[in-house]
Amino acid sequence: MPNEKDRFRVFISAAEPSGDAHCAGLMTALQSSGYDIDFVGVGGPKMAEAGCELLENTAGKAAMIYKAFSHVARFYKLIKRIRRYLTDNKVDLVIVCDSPAFNFHVAKAAKKMGIKTLFYVAPQLWAWGGWRIGKLRERCDKLCCILPFEQDWFSRRGMDVAFVGNPLLDKLQIDPTCHEKYRDFEPEKARFALMPGSRNAEIDSLWRPMQQIALRLKQKYSAATFVTVAVDTKRQQILKEAQIPGFECQYSVDSVNSTAGAVDFSIVASGSATLEIAAAGCPMVIMYQSSRVLWYLLGWMMKTKYLSLVNILADRELVPEFMPNFSSIEPIVASIEKLLQDKERLGRISSELTALTEPLAKKKACEEVAKIAVSELRMVRQAHHPERSRRIENEE
Repeated sequence: MPNEKDRFRVFISAAEPSGDAHCAGLMTALQSSGYDIDFVGVGGPKMAEAGCELLENTAGKAAMIYKAFSHVARFYKLIKRIRRYLTDNKVDLVIVCDSPAFNFHVAKAAKKMGIKTLFYVAPQLWAWGGWRIGKLRERCDKLCCILPFEQDWFSRRGMDVAFVGNPLLDKLQIDPTCHEKYRDFEPEKARFALMPGSRNAEIDSLWRPMQQIALRLKQKYSAATFVTVAVDTKRQQILKEAQIPGFECQYSVDSVNSTAGAVDFSIVASGSATLEIAAAGCPMVIMYQSSRVLWYLLGWMMKTKYLSLVNILADRELVPEFMPNFSSIEPIVASIEKLLQDKERLGRISSELTALTEPLAKKKACEEVAKIAVSELRMVRQAHHPERSRRIENEE
């Protein structure tokens, strides 16, 4: 156990609810490291509960990129506040989590002050925006990636990078036998989960068509049941208030993974939730509606063959994806019905989904990133107090 009297100060930046959760888990892991660490930063309620002094709650204000322009002034004001804090206070390490549009600015401010910077969740430059690799190299001392193929991609471009596992799967137990339930699957009694996402923009664009799809399925499979999962009671109420006539479902505030494990099929918004569904071995269709104008202007920059995370990892269309836009629910309904009629294929998809996520769950991301952060803090201590550092390292 380290016998360190000096306290460290770590600044952590998260701009979305997912980053808030990832950083809270990281803080908990760091607190068990034996070092005295004060946490300050920007994030959300989970970070605050874990002991972070928040300059501002950012996790509840995240916006989709094409609706973010109204937030520009507020975020730049916050960046200035962060710069002042880093200038006026001794900070030993800055950790930025995801949200590169915001956190690139935080990292730039840290590097200007000579503070080591760790990126937790590598920006997806391999998908688009690869020209920003130079900026990332300048502003990042250590990069922690959560997808296996990212380590090689960033390493070949001169980054100090480590694959740390995926934080979404840290606490999940993956059952490789869950595909067996499809041996006796009856489409007439299918259980469906509808997951329109947690962001307002996702709910606005996906919730109504998901309900329409459910109504179409109910016409053919009269005994089918539906559950809709929300991240909190506020989102649950938003979904209830937007329920269309004739649609019936059970509403649940629960984890995506446990919900997916209790149903036969999921209809889900594209995003990290698809990994939790995959870990449950639940076949799915993935939907997304982006701005058609923005996609027309910027879509050419996408470098991946597929757009959904599950299919990118599989390097093929393992599950149907309807994105970045869909003009009708008809192809989506047809795709679901085709899968429901083939229980052997559903079983194979289930098995392949769990096999896809198992490598991501072998490492515990929070613990791995905590080890890297402690290593960076040790180097900071050694640079400032070399004589004392050698003595303490010998005691350890």
